[in-house]
Amino acid sequence: MTPAPLTLAPEHLYRHLMGPEAEVGSFVSGRLVAGSGDAIALLNPEDGTPLLTYRDTSVELVRTALDDARVAQRGWAATSARERGIVLARLSELVSRHADNLARLEAWSTGKAVKGCRAQMAAVAESLRYYAGWTDKFAGKVTSVPNGQLNYTLREPLGVVLQIMPWNSPLYLAGGSMAPALAMGNAVLLKPSELTPLSSLVLGRLAIEAGLPPGVLQVVNGLGQTVGPVAIEHPAIRKVVFVGSTQTGRRVNSAAGLRPIPCLLELGGKSANIVFDDADLPAAVDAAVVAAFANTGQNCAAGSRLLVQRPIYERFVEALEQATARYKVGAPLDESADCGPINNAAQYRKVWDMIAMGLAEGATLMTGQAAPASDARGYFIPLTVLANVTNTMRIAREEVFGPVVVAIPFDTEDEAVAMANDSEFGLVGAVWTRDIARAHRVAAQVDAGIFWINMYREMHASTPFGGYGNSGYGRGSGEEALHEYTQTKNVWVPYAHGA
Repeated sequence: MTPAPLTLAPEHLYRHLMGPEAEVGSFVSGRLVAGSGDAIALLNPEDGTPLLTYRDTSVELVRTALDDARVAQRGWAATSARERGIVLARLSELVSRHADNLARLEAWSTGKAVKGCRAQMAAVAESLRYYAGWTDKFAGKVTSVPNGQLNYTLREPLGVVLQIMPWNSPLYLAGGSMAPALAMGNAVLLKPSELTPLSSLVLGRLAIEAGLPPGVLQVVNGLGQTVGPVAIEHPAIRKVVFVGSTQTGRRVNSAAGLRPIPCLLELGGKSANIVFDDADLPAAVDAAVVAAFANTGQNCAAGSRLLVQRPIYERFVEALEQATARYKVGAPLDESADCGPINNAAQYRKVWDMIAMGLAEGATLMTGQAAPASDARGYFIPLTVLANVTNTMRIAREEVFGPVVVAIPFDTEDEAVAMANDSEFGLVGAVWTRDIARAHRVAAQVDAGIFWINMYREMHASTPFGGYGNSGYGRGSGEEALHEYTQTKNVWVPYAHGA
């Protein structure tokens, strides 16, 4: 697969990566299979014009993919840990080699700014490298027990794992989720969002090129109601990983519980970014813009609740307005753009409805618009800062998943912590202060799976990611993810005389 010319039209980039005759379908057992169900039409987020149309998968193909995955997983689990690591390392190299093509495909498909997509491709490659190194280093242990027996544990793969991914960062989330699962000897049935199927198909093809046996990574594209229930009920599936909204996550969790099989859920967020009056204000302002507006706010870890201590509140909001004006919204393939349009029409309408709701509740519009322009094309929404918000307003409590940040004043440290925790979510949080003792106090008290001090959005495959409360449960990265994708077997062996 050679690098695509920069002049190649986006609609031809997919076939450049997959093959000249490739259509959009599912990548099952090493081959591309067209769907046979209803047509799924995708629109270009940049201008609302038709992007492509493909067909929903079938129940029969889902079952075939799972039957094949169950067989392939046994062989993959029997492969030496060293060889599994080599395959993942090769896949990491291939992702790195084709990172620019993948980033452009992702930007075109999702509406994400291409430079952000490049950063995510680097993170996918890093995740694969990281877990390639774990394959022969994660094992059981020997336990001292009475009466002279040898007792040890084994960490064994679960089997086939269903991974349901969203549309906001499809390849970044798919790559980070499948890497630890494959490293531990599982097979994966990857179900991308029906709105962003393309990059996951390319990843499936690259996995075969890297030496992953056919069937170990199955990519099934189609509607959630077509794939989800059939896959969750299939006996091959031993765990469900879901990344997406809290409402859908609850339904997935309930369906899995009927069997019962475990879930790993990464759901919504309404994260608090807390700024005290002794903070480094320029650094906090710049970070607040990126925290709120990276990926056009379509990010579960967005710093969408900005809590600012009252003595600096007006000054901070004014500086935030100025910094927001410098953060460029542009076409996805515009190299100078910091973020692009909203991904799809339904989410576009929801974000405008949420802005209108916030204004109706009494929030003040500092930047942005109250409603879309009559001649608006595509799904662009101006970056929006709402001030004079209270923590009881719906705009401060419900996830927008768009470029909207609310600025809420507070007086004391205790009040800031109480506000941060007065939420159904608990994914991430941050604090900005020069008082290091205060920073650690706040970090210890805020209910969040990840917490940053004088920084925001730093993540790495080696660190655990996951939330508290309605932000989900389980940890999808770091060493903790290896526990998520293995089960423990305890073995007893008598070896002392008379035992």
